Amino acid sequence: MGVRDLYPGYFALVMATGICSTALQDIGQSRGSAVLLVVAVISFGVLCAALGWRLVRFPRRLVDDLCAPDRAFAFFTLVAASNVLAVRLVADDHRLPALALAGLGAVVWLGLTYAIPVRLVLGPRPAPVLAGVNGTWFVWVVGTQSFAVVAAALDRPHGGHARVSALLAVLMWSVGVVLYLMVAALVLTRLLLLDVTPQDLTPPYWVTMGATAITVLAAAGILAMAPEPAVSAARPVVAGLGIMLWAFGTWLIPLLMAFGVWRHAVHRVRLGYLPALWSIVFPLGMYAVASMHLGAVAGLPLVERIGRAWTWVAVAAWLVVFVGMCHALVRSVLPRRRPVPGRE
Repeated sequence: MGVRDLYPGYFALVMATGICSTALQDIGQSRGSAVLLVVAVISFGVLCAALGWRLVRFPRRLVDDLCAPDRAFAFFTLVAASNVLAVRLVADDHRLPALALAGLGAVVWLGLTYAIPVRLVLGPRPAPVLAGVNGTWFVWVVGTQSFAVVAAALDRPHGGHARVSALLAVLMWSVGVVLYLMVAALVLTRLLLLDVTPQDLTPPYWVTMGATAITVLAAAGILAMAPEPAVSAARPVVAGLGIMLWAFGTWLIPLLMAFGVWRHAVHRVRLGYLPALWSIVFPLGMYAVASMHLGAVAGLPLVERIGRAWTWVAVAAWLVVFVGMCHALVRSVLPRRRPVPGRE
């Protein structure tokens, strides 16, 4: 797939790599974490260049994706990738690059979060919008909650902007929770009212769990912040919903696995590399990090241990998908062998 048809959600590669890097750092695997950080930074640069070239060279194709209900919300992966990478850089005390990434994410989020819904509600509808509702819609939630996570990460308890970052974290977390409820209702309505084919249950449905996980991580970050007015006022709600959403996200994992079995084992949909597979790796890594942080801040050692063990599940999935991506890239670059006459 070239730049002309670049998958709008390809920044999930950066999201998955960045969060796996954070998970490895949290369990003390600094070398592996550093390697993945380098991969995440390079991937982010390459994808930004590809997206920019697509905007210049194929603007019509880009606009078509932005107007399509089944693809438009995938662009929020750029927002989430910027903030996930920013949080990882903050951990190494690279605050200025992190602030720049967060600023980029904010500009993109402001543009997408209003333009896409307005277009879907008020624009022309060649087909019912409900038919285009899928797992990529949850990336809207992920992108929103990523601001709560980065605000908590950038917070300095004794700095002059502590109240601003605390208020921002609480407000974006609250918006993200409401968006999750709205999107979940739409996705469930689509699955129950319209026919579901094996081609419909694509990997981005795993973001259903990834959205709960990043909401939990944001909650843990808010609970760890200094007791500013916004944090103190929201603490009981944030703590309760954080635990509830962690439990719900855990419950979702077997259900999403069952969807995969139905798609690939029962209906024999070929399992090969797709850019959308990064939408599975990211939720796995986010679940690990969210579990560790929630367990630490809420005094739940079992949850923290689950997160530490789950890190290796996420890293294993990252390796499998990364190898698949490299293999697909090599096959797309190398010329195909032509059949030799007489040996067909």
